[in-house]
Amino acid sequence: VRWVVRHKPRTVYCVQALTNLGEESACKMLCRFHEMLLLSRATRPFLVCPCRERGLHRESTDVLPHTRKLLSGIGQEDRACLAEAITLVESSHPLKRHQANWLLTKLLSQKQKERQLGSHRETFRIGLSGPPGAGKSTLIERFGRNLTAGGHKVAVLAVDPSSSRSGGSILADKTRMVGLSRDPRAYIRPSPTSGALGGVTRGTNEAIVLCEGAGYNMVLVETVGVGQSEVAVADMVDMFVLILSPAGGDELQGLKKGVVEMADLVVVNKADGDLLPAANRMRSEYTSALKLIRKKSKLWLPKVIGASALSNEGLDEMWGLMEEFWRTMEENGEIQRVRREQSKKWLWSHINWELIRRFRTHSSVSSEVCEVEECVVAGGVPPGVAAETLLDKFFASSTHSI
Repeated sequence: VRWVVRHKPRTVYCVQALTNLGEESACKMLCRFHEMLLLSRATRPFLVCPCRERGLHRESTDVLPHTRKLLSGIGQEDRACLAEAITLVESSHPLKRHQANWLLTKLLSQKQKERQLGSHRETFRIGLSGPPGAGKSTLIERFGRNLTAGGHKVAVLAVDPSSSRSGGSILADKTRMVGLSRDPRAYIRPSPTSGALGGVTRGTNEAIVLCEGAGYNMVLVETVGVGQSEVAVADMVDMFVLILSPAGGDELQGLKKGVVEMADLVVVNKADGDLLPAANRMRSEYTSALKLIRKKSKLWLPKVIGASALSNEGLDEMWGLMEEFWRTMEENGEIQRVRREQSKKWLWSHINWELIRRFRTHSSVSSEVCEVEECVVAGGVPPGVAAETLLDKFFASSTHSI
């Protein structure tokens, strides 16, 4: 039995299995070899074997030794293991998703045991969002350095937009945090959106769990430069901070629904130099606007402050308000209640993503999607009717297979 494992870009490996193993045993052996190569950071192999050609191949459900090593490394606060684990949870490959799910389940189980023993310390999750050019990365860099100087361990999850044409991402947020990236008590992880909406990635919520397991008691999530409706980050953090730049609009912008009404704290950045008068005026306008917006919580009134990442002014006040917010919510049990609600929302988000993935890869859909697209492009079939046709075939085929 001859098996071929092809590697990008040009390397080709041929593996000769022993004939006395039989085709089924040889298949299992080589498929296992393929999975080990797949999890390697250096290669992305493609396996050609009879079981795959006949559609009989099934990925292994075993937990690989390397995944167990990642779990142990995260418990020992190994940053390299944390980085590799985040890459694992961001992957969409079924094998890697299985390994990531096992890893996350183990970490959550450990957290529950620590809570029962009273030794678990909750992590403060803070989301920071704002329009492009508001100075989010610079502000986080200065704020993070203040936190590490105060004895905190800080993890920054920076989300960078992916190109809608090429799919690539610059991941430049970390370049604005040079000082913080050198700090041994800080960890910065830039990630692309990869087409996900809402200002964050599909794996950001899981990455927060991994950072907590690695011993970071402060997790800062920086979103992409957002508009007025990207509020997904508010459903994964304890406190949502909106960062604005001076002359970004009058009080009417503050009255618009969406990202402003989700904010627990509004920070007008760049309140220094020639922009100081504009920053003070904007601070007053947003303070007035927030009085007319329905409050997100009865326990907390959103505040508006001015700050300067350049001169470090206002950052102590910002941290003081964050500590006040945490104490207020923690004492009233609001932190745990909100996190339970957030878990429900992310459950349904993952269901939506998984349904779309299975729909796109289902044989009954992929075999006819090109023909249906041609009909839609030609104008013979409305897009809604074509979508319902494909969905009917998908659900009919799924019901029949069950």
